[in-house]
Amino acid sequence: MLSETTKPQSDAQIDEALADAHLPSLMMSLVHLTGDASLLSDDMKPAYDFFADGRLGGLTPDKQDRVRGLARAAIKAYRAGDGKLPPPPAPKTVRRMMDFIVGGEVPERYMGMMMEELAVDGVDQKRPHWESPTLKSAAAKLKVLIIGAGMSGLLSAIRLQQAGVGFEVIEKNADVGGTWLENTYPGCRVDNPSHLYSYSFEPNHEWPMHFSTQPVLRDYFKGCADKHNLRPHIRFNTQVVEARFDEAAKLWRVKIRKSDGTEETLVANAVISAVGQLNQPRLPDIPGRDSFAGEAFHSARWRHDVDLKGKRVACIGTGASAFQFVPAIAPDVEKLTVFQRTPPWLGPTPDYHFKVTSGERWLLEHVPYYEKWYRFWLFWMLTDGLYEGVKADPNYKGPDNAVSDFNAGMRAMLIEAIRPQTEGAPGLLEKIIPNYPIGGKRSVRDNGVWIAALRRPNVELVTEPIKEITEKGIVTADGVLHEVDVIIYGTGFTASDFLKTLKVYGKGGTELHEQWDGDARAYLGMTIPNFPNLFVIYGPNTNIVVNGSIIFFSECSVRYIVGALQMLAETGAKTMEAKKDVHDAFNVKVDEANRWMAWGAPQVTSWYKNAKGRVSQNWPFPLVDYWTATLKPNPDDFVLS
Repeated sequence: MLSETTKPQSDAQIDEALADAHLPSLMMSLVHLTGDASLLSDDMKPAYDFFADGRLGGLTPDKQDRVRGLARAAIKAYRAGDGKLPPPPAPKTVRRMMDFIVGGEVPERYMGMMMEELAVDGVDQKRPHWESPTLKSAAAKLKVLIIGAGMSGLLSAIRLQQAGVGFEVIEKNADVGGTWLENTYPGCRVDNPSHLYSYSFEPNHEWPMHFSTQPVLRDYFKGCADKHNLRPHIRFNTQVVEARFDEAAKLWRVKIRKSDGTEETLVANAVISAVGQLNQPRLPDIPGRDSFAGEAFHSARWRHDVDLKGKRVACIGTGASAFQFVPAIAPDVEKLTVFQRTPPWLGPTPDYHFKVTSGERWLLEHVPYYEKWYRFWLFWMLTDGLYEGVKADPNYKGPDNAVSDFNAGMRAMLIEAIRPQTEGAPGLLEKIIPNYPIGGKRSVRDNGVWIAALRRPNVELVTEPIKEITEKGIVTADGVLHEVDVIIYGTGFTASDFLKTLKVYGKGGTELHEQWDGDARAYLGMTIPNFPNLFVIYGPNTNIVVNGSIIFFSECSVRYIVGALQMLAETGAKTMEAKKDVHDAFNVKVDEANRWMAWGAPQVTSWYKNAKGRVSQNWPFPLVDYWTATLKPNPDDFVLS
């Protein structure tokens, strides 16, 4: 039943909410509300424009009115009744609805993943069920240590708790949230839609923005920790110094350092690393960097005590963080000089800074199944829609600023979308259009704010290379000294240095970083030969460029890890270790596939590649392949002992 305090009180208020509706999702809700699927006709099928937000589904005004009219009648009838719905749509109808809302056909190989994501039956299929006496007994004896209380660490804790497995979380910060606790620079926000950037089992109908800001995301993860009562299991202000595998006892001994400097060794059956990749700032190797007399800091360690108002500020870098904080600080500074080495690709996103209207929130909260179908639509649109566009064609003969005819076509379309923003600013378009293929580096969300900031009279975009930093400022290769009061480094992270902050010793005393030798690898990004019962989330080759949300990847990984612990419990084994031949064959396959993606092209340099030139970050296959591979661990892939 709808509550009297939150439901609209008049037809006019319903109409106001429907005016803001995502019409394809509303059409799906109508099937649930009425039991009538006749609206799903070919002439009403949505059609999507690459540069549009998809809210209207490409429907003509008269068809929009038809959908809203039917919805108005159905919602009024639902409100007037007892809140009961007709029998749920038959599986064949749900399959038809899925094809309808995406405006095409969902390939059969995606159906398992998409049905799980839709969860029209309300079942959380990734939730573990350790209900047999054998599993309950095993769970009572297990102890798992989780390193990190960010998104993936909290997720691991929730799933282990649901399985009944004992766990403890070690967190270096004073609170949960990970990157959303640490990054506090002005303008910080997510680049995934809010209604998708959440745990699948913890939707939030009250997101204030379509792309959430850092404080909101921090509070979301804090709320999840509180709801699941995780804080009693977390040691805050504590650093993991070393993890060492005890071969005789088949246990991990983990040395931690508390805030007072004292150390303690904890014992665990398994260790889950959830330390992330994007949390160790990278400072550029520029001559004279330490000679600057003014204030200087990295965007990930924002100095809120430094007042930028009226100051001459330099920003080094034009990546994702700079793209957000430059427009935020530009109105307050005397002058902002932005030093650009390579520009990012700008992806048109009109609603990037839009608020979620009260009407949209009401629909999400109160119209049956609207939220599920809206999230499903977002998921599909971000899954593998652009995947083919960033694959390299070995027969492509065009310029090296693209990797295929398809990729070149996307390039041309984006340039034409960006061009109007630069009219009246001679030379600006040439400066902000990348000379590398789309997908070669991380793109950013474009709603016009970035280019508008660059066009401000107090902002200068400098593309001349930096020669050195002096006491007074930054000297470029043309010999010009740019005098500044503050330098902000928007220069990214040491992403390829996985598990950089701790030492990990496996079998025979093998140290993990020595085994990797600057080239981190893992089977499915999670398990590593010589390191039994060590699991890494957001590990090597599990990053995504154009398809999906990292939360989805983490949910797949955590299901696999909990499944691995279940496999140990069911077989009676104490440890599991990835077989070297399985690990190596997987990495050969990954490397070959990455060669034929835009980010693996030889002319592209980015943080996706490590110091040895290998793409150590990215998953090069469709998202569905990772989902399929992580449904359940295969005992044949591991040495069990």
